[in-house]
Amino acid sequence: MAARTSLPRAIAAHAVLLSYTIIALFPVFVIVINSFKSRRAIFSNPLALPTRESFDLVGYHTVLQQGDFLLYFQNSMIVTTASLFFVLLFGAMAAFALSEYRFRGNLLMGLYLALGIMIPIRLGTVAILEMMVASGLVNTLFALILIYTAQGLPLAIFILSEFMRSVSDDLKNAGRIDGLSEYRIFFTLVLPLVRPAMATVAVFTMIPIWNDLWFPLIIAPGESTKTITLGAQVFIGQFVTNWNAVLAALSLSILPVLVLYLIFSRQLIRGITAGAVK
Repeated sequence: MAARTSLPRAIAAHAVLLSYTIIALFPVFVIVINSFKSRRAIFSNPLALPTRESFDLVGYHTVLQQGDFLLYFQNSMIVTTASLFFVLLFGAMAAFALSEYRFRGNLLMGLYLALGIMIPIRLGTVAILEMMVASGLVNTLFALILIYTAQGLPLAIFILSEFMRSVSDDLKNAGRIDGLSEYRIFFTLVLPLVRPAMATVAVFTMIPIWNDLWFPLIIAPGESTKTITLGAQVFIGQFVTNWNAVLAALSLSILPVLVLYLIFSRQLIRGITAGAVK
């Protein structure tokens, strides 16, 4: 009887999940199909699939010929990858220290490191710009990496510290008895066990970095340091907008996010469900 009742629930759950997936992917689907259509077809029937009459690759030709789209794409990949690496590394280290070692001010330190979740980093844009000008880091990718690392650390520390508290103390003590250093315990014992949480943090950290327009526009607006989001703005004018090129640029910029979801999807689901069970 239990098996009979669980089957309809499973079917209903899959139906709900499929509905949410369709709703979430529908805007992406509209952008992609319109990137392969002529300007007239985009405005006359935006929800229709490209046909022989409406199919047009002028947007992709414009993106690849006007400006340096490949350079913008490379800059975004460098900034996002480096920022993710430092966020996960330093965030995991700080979370391990807060969850493993008891010292005076442990709670206050954790609250201080988590303040960035409540206080948007954009409130300090003027001070950040002054610091970058004084340091000579304006129009450099390194400046963006520093900013995005600082932006992603609070959430990473908050999430990872909760997961690291669930790691067995017996396992870590056994490693210490075997003579492992704290670094070996951290890298070989703890990190593999919190890999789902790391994947969750990576996904939720990457998307704001990849899609950000604010700091690239203010800190690194130079032609050699433009990111893909800032580079797509060259097709948006005050009076005329090249919608074919804009939609083509957006379609190409979606690819890395989709690839990341495909790579980390299983770990992402495990991390979210593990956090929900807690």
